[in-house]
Amino acid sequence: MNILVLGAGQLARMMSLSSTHLDLHVLAYDVASKQVMNPVTFDVTSYTLAQAIERSDAITAEFEHIPHDVLTLCAQSGKFYPGEQAIKTGGDRALEKALLDKAKVACAPYQLITEKSHFLTAIDSLDLPLVVKTCQAGYDGKGQWRVKSKDDVESIWSEMAQFLASGTDTLPHTIIAEKMIPFDREVSIIGVRDKHGECKIYPLTENQHTNGVLTLSIAGKEKPTIEQQAKDAFNALAQELDYVGVLAIEFFDVQGQLLVNEIAPRVHNSGHWTQQGCHVSQFENHMRAVAGLPLGSTELLRPTAMINVLGQAAIPTQVLAVSDTTSHWYGKSAKPGRKMGHINVSGSDLLQLSERLEQLAKVLPEQDYPGVSQTAHNLKGI
Repeated sequence: MNILVLGAGQLARMMSLSSTHLDLHVLAYDVASKQVMNPVTFDVTSYTLAQAIERSDAITAEFEHIPHDVLTLCAQSGKFYPGEQAIKTGGDRALEKALLDKAKVACAPYQLITEKSHFLTAIDSLDLPLVVKTCQAGYDGKGQWRVKSKDDVESIWSEMAQFLASGTDTLPHTIIAEKMIPFDREVSIIGVRDKHGECKIYPLTENQHTNGVLTLSIAGKEKPTIEQQAKDAFNALAQELDYVGVLAIEFFDVQGQLLVNEIAPRVHNSGHWTQQGCHVSQFENHMRAVAGLPLGSTELLRPTAMINVLGQAAIPTQVLAVSDTTSHWYGKSAKPGRKMGHINVSGSDLLQLSERLEQLAKVLPEQDYPGVSQTAHNLKGI
């Protein structure tokens, strides 16, 4: 069976690597170069997008910000999963909020902004501080402002106005202001839904961010009560979208109450731990879903942590000396802050996982791999 992935980055690469044993053959469409290629070897084919769509049995995506003409062409084939609306919703925070409201899934109070009066209304109605985000662009902490006092309004509005003006009649730009909620931590849920509506959900994952970018995720330490909130949200949103494939939902944990931060209609960085922590990873389950194959188990085999490798030229080989540690390299050229790979480490229980994280901290500098040592220390107290 032939699968076409829109996007040719590391997620397409891992989807391909995860599914060769299922006799699934993956090509990727690089939307920037408009080339169809092998996402593992990066060999470019002679196929046009139209030809790649024609030869494919199913089409999916590794990211949300796909040109609408490409989305429409793929959707018209009847082979595109999770669907055009799901991808558009994941790439537009205004559509995302509308989905959350319709599905009755809790999120922070918000106000859409297309002109300055809306911005002033948000300040009055939501109170300060506010976090302000672009709706159609921005990720990993980009395209965001913090409004802490009324003295910030004019300077921030100047930047917001430039973004709004860069929209077009066919693709207008909007901005959203959210009440800044003091939260205890950030967590996410990764689940998968097949073409028949069956859902399977991975354990809730705790995430740590540095400068708005995910640096470490850990699974295997959650209590059933809070995990059920996340599962209920997944089921509601997946059903509302008639979703097929893996869907990720990020939450703020506010004293045990989960509020959705954002959704991602695709495999997700915070689910990379599933490669070693579960019998079937998020990547394989996504490919099973879009190919119409039975879903695999999402049960936790053992507590597992994922450490992002950001901007490094290589992963230190010494990490492989630590038991149950696996390195994953994406084959990209190094740039500051760029996701270059990740490290998964597992333990039979949380204490053993903490000991292995402690070993890794000795070969992973804190300035390059923040939080590894502290996470090891925190796990000892659970």
